[in-house]
Amino acid sequence: MNKIHLQIGSLFFLLLSMCSVFAQDNDTPDVSALPPRKSKFLTGVYVGSYFANKHTASTYNGYGFDVDGNRNSFLNSFMYQKIVNEYGGRATQQYDFIADALGVDQNQWTFTESDMPVNMRYIPGIMLGLNLKLPVDRKSALVLNINASRLNLEGNFTITTLRPPTANPFNSNNINTFAIRGSEQRLLIQLGFQRIFGEPDKLNFFGEVGFVGTLAKFDKNMIYINNLEIDLTYYLNQTLYAAPGPTRRPLGFGVGAFAALGLNFDINPKFIVQILYSPSQERVNIGVNPTLKMQHGVGFRAYYKI
Repeated sequence: MNKIHLQIGSLFFLLLSMCSVFAQDNDTPDVSALPPRKSKFLTGVYVGSYFANKHTASTYNGYGFDVDGNRNSFLNSFMYQKIVNEYGGRATQQYDFIADALGVDQNQWTFTESDMPVNMRYIPGIMLGLNLKLPVDRKSALVLNINASRLNLEGNFTITTLRPPTANPFNSNNINTFAIRGSEQRLLIQLGFQRIFGEPDKLNFFGEVGFVGTLAKFDKNMIYINNLEIDLTYYLNQTLYAAPGPTRRPLGFGVGAFAALGLNFDINPKFIVQILYSPSQERVNIGVNPTLKMQHGVGFRAYYKI
């Protein structure tokens, strides 16, 4: 055992001696004078517009969903429960607030299934994000994009007011059109591959391709009858009314694919700017029969070289 200790000690002093010799060599560069090692990561921000496919807009058409995720019937719909039973007072024979909002006598109006919204659509929204890039070589890189948007929806529905009988039977009713609106939150997580086309220069075309995960959350659903505002999402958070409904707002995650094509501007050694069009085949996993549908984005991205 003493022999082993002696050998280890001799090796230790030999290494110290070698380090001393190298430290005294004037031709060896001073490590402290070398520039710090730079990270290969590029961090960036994204600002753009997001154009959502209208397939899931029907989620906000006022029917709502039961505890099993199926669309309610008209009589169990959120709009019928709110307009007819609650604010209209039909279920409890209470005061008719809908008549007040319409400017007619009590119960002088009708709301049937033909009055339900059928034209719900998304309004193009602003998308913001944090984008990361890991170069593989001079032309290729791995990318991770995390982008978020809050989308608004709009449509309309009708209520028919009843007039006193007249000689003209076609002039006894009056159809009134009102607004229904909604909002939805989406988070897009894109993981893919980016490629510069041609020899790297100040200006190049580039492309991206990869997978996208879409997290979608039902945010709000409102109807407006003149000055009367009615929140349909109230039914998503309570169980006091007869209409069967979920106890939380719909939330879902789906996986699809994305691509991008654009211009790459190498501004200076620190900054890269990109303008891009990005179509994506996304599964927005809320509502009935979610499926892959095409969405579109146009935006501006700025990378900073760390």
